Amino acid sequence: MSRQAPTLEDVAREAGVSRATVSRVVNGVRNVDPGIQDLVRRAIERTGYTPNQAARQLVTRRTTTVALVVSGAGDSSDTEQNAFATRVFADPFFGRVVGGVVGRLRPRGMHPVLMFAETPESRQEVVSYLRQGGADGALVVATHHDDPLPALLADARLPAVLFARPGRPVPLSYVDLAHREGGRLAAEHLLARGCRRIATVTGPLAVAASQERLAGFRDTLARHGDPYVPVAEGGFTVDSGMSAMASLLAQHPDLDGVFTANDLMAQGAIQVLRDQGRRVPRDVAVVGFDDSSVAVTCRPRLTTVRQPVEEMASTMASLLDDHIAGRRTDPTSVIFDPELVVRDSA
Repeated sequence: MSRQAPTLEDVAREAGVSRATVSRVVNGVRNVDPGIQDLVRRAIERTGYTPNQAARQLVTRRTTTVALVVSGAGDSSDTEQNAFATRVFADPFFGRVVGGVVGRLRPRGMHPVLMFAETPESRQEVVSYLRQGGADGALVVATHHDDPLPALLADARLPAVLFARPGRPVPLSYVDLAHREGGRLAAEHLLARGCRRIATVTGPLAVAASQERLAGFRDTLARHGDPYVPVAEGGFTVDSGMSAMASLLAQHPDLDGVFTANDLMAQGAIQVLRDQGRRVPRDVAVVGFDDSSVAVTCRPRLTTVRQPVEEMASTMASLLDDHIAGRRTDPTSVIFDPELVVRDSA
C-alpha cells in the first residue's frame, strides 16, 4: 500500500507550530516572523509536503501564473500567425525579455505562460483568459504602435504591465528606454570617429521606439550642422538590414557611417558592405542597437547602443507582482538609460 501524502498537520508537528501558521507560510502571507518561516520551510523539505494548488488558489485568489503576451498586428490566417511566432522566436530580443521575466518570477513561485495576440480574436482570448482567472495578470510586449490590447486590458481593469510606452495613453504601468538618447549616442560616436556622410537604417516606423531612435539621431546630426540624413526603413531582421543597406549604397555610394536601429539589421548591413568590398570600420563604420548576443558573434564585433532588456523585463515583472498583490494601485513608468558599448565595427 502506498504511503499517504504528507499533510499540513504533518508539517505543523514536524515544525512544532500550529496548522494555521504553516498555512500562512505556504500561502505567502507576509506577517509571519522570518524565523518561523524558515522553520516551516525546513519542515516542508523534511516531510516532502507539496501544497495543493487548487486549495491554495481558493485561499490566495492567485494562480501564481502570469500571461507573457506578445502582441502585434497581423491577419487571421494560420500562415501569418505561424510567421509571427517564428519571427518572435528568431529575435534575440524576446529571449532576453523571457530571461528577465523568469529570473524575477521564479524565486517568487510564479511562472509565465506565453500567449500570442496578433489578431482581434486572439486579443479577446487574452482578455477572457485573464477574466476567467487563467492567470493573475499580463506582461505585454507590443510590436505595433497602435496595438489595441493595452486599452482592452485597461478597460477590463485587469492587472497588466507593458514593455514600452503605449502608442495611445492608457492607465497601465510600463517600462521603457530613453530611445532618443540612444540615437544621440550613436550619432555622436560616428561623428567623433570622423564620419561625415552618415546614413541610418530604421526599424519599422510604425513602432514608437524606431521613431524615437531616428529622431534622436537626426536631431544630433542637425545640431552638428548636418541637415540631411539618408534613411532606409528596415524590419528588425537580418534580411531587412541587408535590403536597406543595399538601397542606401545604391543611392549614396560614398557614405562612411551607418546607424542601424537594432543589431540584427547591423549584421545584415555588414554582410552587404563586405560583399560590396567595403571594409568595416575602415571604409564604413557601423553602430547597432540593443547589445544582444548578435553584437559579440558578429564579425567584426558590433559597436552598439545597449538596451538593458533583462533588467527592464525584470522590473516589468516586479511591477506586475506589486499590482497583483495590491502593493501598488496607481500606474507608474520606469525609464532606463541606454549606454554606448564600443567594440570593433565603429
